[in-house]
Amino acid sequence: MSDLRIAVLGVGMMGADHIARIGSKIAGARVSVVNDYVTEKAEQLAATIPGCRAISDPLDAIADPDVDAVILATPGTTHEKQLLACLEHGKPVMCEKPLTTDVATSLEVVKREAELGKRLIQVGFMRRFDVEYAALKALLDDGDLGRPLVMHCAHRNPTVPPHFDSSMIVKDSLVHEVDVTRFLFDEEITSVQMVRPAANPAAPEGLQDPQIAIFHTATGKHVDVEVFVTTGVAYEVRTEVVAELGSAMIGLDVGLLRKSAPGHWGGQITPSFKERFGQAYDTEIQRWVDAVRAGTNVDGPGAWDGYAAAAVCAAGVESLETGQPVTVEMVSRDSIKGA
Repeated sequence: MSDLRIAVLGVGMMGADHIARIGSKIAGARVSVVNDYVTEKAEQLAATIPGCRAISDPLDAIADPDVDAVILATPGTTHEKQLLACLEHGKPVMCEKPLTTDVATSLEVVKREAELGKRLIQVGFMRRFDVEYAALKALLDDGDLGRPLVMHCAHRNPTVPPHFDSSMIVKDSLVHEVDVTRFLFDEEITSVQMVRPAANPAAPEGLQDPQIAIFHTATGKHVDVEVFVTTGVAYEVRTEVVAELGSAMIGLDVGLLRKSAPGHWGGQITPSFKERFGQAYDTEIQRWVDAVRAGTNVDGPGAWDGYAAAAVCAAGVESLETGQPVTVEMVSRDSIKGA
């Protein structure tokens, strides 16, 4: 079988990273088309990739006959139109989160895909492909710890871009813990409460950072998440599940540990998400490519997962404003045939 021809829309940090990944690490695929709202940047990148062209209009890039599948690394505000174009042309698509920027349009995308009778959309929640999260999921599914009761999470970044606002901490950062909760527990989050601790003096003015999220799930499990995106330290993501018969924790960065004078003990912390989840991205894209070539198109979180995350984050943003617990409003999955 010939290589899968991929169009990468958006060649910023994530898009460029995927292009480099496909060129050096992914078997059975090549980048045939690139697109970006900065046309010159796309053209310069295309010139470095054998057999690749830059196409200035993203919808034209999706429709191009030299494209078998699409990676969306464009701003979330553009996703709805681009996803619907992928569905219209029957082209599998790996969509970096968010699916779309609001609940209503995410639900519309779910419905449109369901009407086709086949899955085409995969959403880039890469933590599901991380070896540590996969091991924790297998441990919970095996039942060795008994019934999970509580989960504690920490999500810390050294810094965020200047345009980051308080709601983006929920929609761009906390969203990963939303998906992790649904992935590990196989159930929906039914309510969210956001707590506003004293703000970090080093955070940009007006940014509520850190934030504490409290989730409750359909069967009453409790999840608390510390999200702190301006620590100035490094990139830290930890998850601990406490169950009836024990507990398990991942994300400790337990590589080389050393003790040295004068009384120092410790190791290294990953500087950014690229180092911490590089393997997960590699696995995610390879498995997606393999699924598309096999005709199944999706091997991981799909459009419904993107919609569910959007619904939880919408409740989180509302709670951030009110300080009160907010019920997550979602339609029943059973009400959408094929979702």
